[in-house]
Amino acid sequence: MTLPILLAVIVLCTGLASAVGTRALIPFLRWGRFVDQPNERSLHAAPTPRGGGIVPVFAILLVWISFGYAGWAPAARLAIPFGTLVLTVISWLDDRVGVAIGGRLVVQILVIGLSIYTGVLSPTVFQHCLPPVLDRAATALLWLWFVNLFNFMDGADGLAGSEAATIGAGLTLVTAVGVAFDPATAVLGAAIAAAALGFLVWNWAPARVFMGDAGSVPLGYLLGFLLLRLASEGWWKAALILPLYFLADATITLVRRAVRGERVWQAHREHFYQRAVLRGLSHAGLVRRASLANIVLIGCAWAAENGFGLGALAAAVAVVAILLVALSRPRYTGA
Repeated sequence: MTLPILLAVIVLCTGLASAVGTRALIPFLRWGRFVDQPNERSLHAAPTPRGGGIVPVFAILLVWISFGYAGWAPAARLAIPFGTLVLTVISWLDDRVGVAIGGRLVVQILVIGLSIYTGVLSPTVFQHCLPPVLDRAATALLWLWFVNLFNFMDGADGLAGSEAATIGAGLTLVTAVGVAFDPATAVLGAAIAAAALGFLVWNWAPARVFMGDAGSVPLGYLLGFLLLRLASEGWWKAALILPLYFLADATITLVRRAVRGERVWQAHREHFYQRAVLRGLSHAGLVRRASLANIVLIGCAWAAENGFGLGALAAAVAVVAILLVALSRPRYTGA
């Protein structure tokens, strides 16, 4: 089976499984009272089931484990699926009964530390600028931050799902066509993109179900792994460009809050995307803008590793800057 046909089969099967499974789960989430009630820090107005992200996560894991044991992706055989399952369980508990932030962080640190210890990533993420020990330590911190920022950015209908879909699609394009050829990453990226799109059928505004921590945390872990893997193979520009919008929005917001002396771990509504919605931008309008920027970023990522180098990286920075400025408009009407 050729790679294009294999990718098409994965996209069709994984996307369908995610869409059908999510729809089937919604009544059980309501029955089990996994419902997110509106509050002063949320952007939604009606009680909505949460935790639906567990379905796309398990759809992705089915592909990852299958290809891991088939020999296509040895790194995905044990360590990454195990870490994903652990994070899914602790996040599901957090969605259900609440888990202290300290406990969640400890579990995340242990999972990421164990993953790196097993050797799923070579100590070259920072392109030999650091000794191997420091490279691994810095990689762990970066991975931990990505897991949490992906969770922080899951606050508007369809936003995290569309981000997962575009990053996954970007990973597939970059590693299936061009100099960064890596069929294993292409397959795993396609599984994430398809599962996220299947979930978006029910998460698009107005959302019938929310992803919840049970979806956003393991998705951040899986995407973080693939991006770091891409960087460790030398394709660091693409690894930086693909998630650049989420990285910029979350990091700038964190720095602003830290400078003001605020408790950065507490829930808030100060991200660029949150403030845009509060000023009148619809959830769908937000996702359309972010998705358009992310599609351009996919092109920039591919170009950066296929002959256009720093020019493509500069273009990606400009795209994200334009998006953030657009999200900072004083007021939106009819968006």
